[in-house]
Amino acid sequence: MFNLSESIAALADKIDRGGRLSRSEAKTFLSEAPLALLGLLATHAKERKSGKAVFYNRNFHIEPTNVCVFNCRFCSYRRPADSPDAWDYSKEEILAQVDSHRGSGATEVHIVGGVHPRNGLDYYIDLIRSVKGRMPQASVKAFTAIELAYMINKAGLPLEEGLRRLKEAGMEAIPGGGAEIFAEPVRSRICPEKGTADEWLSVHRTAHRLGIPTNATILYGHIESLDDRIDHLDRLRRLQDETGGFNAFIPLKYRSRHNSMEEIGEVSIVEDMRMTALARLYLDNIPHIKAYWPMFGKTTAQLALAFGADDMDGTIDDSTKIYSMAGAEESKPSVTTAEMEAMIRSAGYEPIERDTFYNPVKK
Repeated sequence: MFNLSESIAALADKIDRGGRLSRSEAKTFLSEAPLALLGLLATHAKERKSGKAVFYNRNFHIEPTNVCVFNCRFCSYRRPADSPDAWDYSKEEILAQVDSHRGSGATEVHIVGGVHPRNGLDYYIDLIRSVKGRMPQASVKAFTAIELAYMINKAGLPLEEGLRRLKEAGMEAIPGGGAEIFAEPVRSRICPEKGTADEWLSVHRTAHRLGIPTNATILYGHIESLDDRIDHLDRLRRLQDETGGFNAFIPLKYRSRHNSMEEIGEVSIVEDMRMTALARLYLDNIPHIKAYWPMFGKTTAQLALAFGADDMDGTIDDSTKIYSMAGAEESKPSVTTAEMEAMIRSAGYEPIERDTFYNPVKK
């Protein structure tokens, strides 16, 4: 079927038997293996974990503010406080957004935004309690590790104590944002003000120890190398070996509109599929790989299901601007459950509506 060198054929056999790739093997394989072989092996790896199932959920996002103390070069979302394009919703405005989704059947409220210079831990604890009070049936997945580290440090508390207080208020899971790329030389160029890779990993390690499941991400397709990508995945795989607390990994593509790195452009869809396959093949201990359709676009997200992804994220309901502000195809991201299930079935898989923790939702 494929005309392969002996070394690539041997690695393909190792992968297909469920063997764990080393960093050097991953680099060799990703550099030399045909794209179709990557897709085939990633599909086999996906089906060993979740069969023909592809998951989605009914969710919506709350983005309290795009005002941020950091100014990452890749970010198209952040605005200074005095910008006419800045927003900083009051608690009442946020709860009005929650109220507008109370009859939607949503099982997850996803809260992320800028790292606000004024709001502190007590504010966010109160916000989570209020959101849970309005939608007790929905899980609250809230705040990137960067947001969490900032608010807890500002409160003068140990990380574990701050996370415990947020958990007691109703924060049931943590999204994967803020990881960007762990390689320090690259991180220092694209987000020099942001917390370190070790800080991001520490937040997730501590959350796992407290029984708070989390997701993980990578921002790829900018100035990083393949070695940087594999290093990033390796640090995640080692943490997952230690804690088992990651539910899903989301490869996030750098989108180039309206930010200070715009001149570098964007990588191709072929590169997107290689990154998706790399994630599924290398992260053998993370259960799910997500094709985040508001970032990829619907068609590319469907294609990613043939490269190891087994989750399409959620219905969104036009509630996130992070990728639309960076030029993604989905300017007002929203799908119905019927549309989501049709997309999954047309790719040859069985749609499963899930909750935040990957439990199937009874209909």
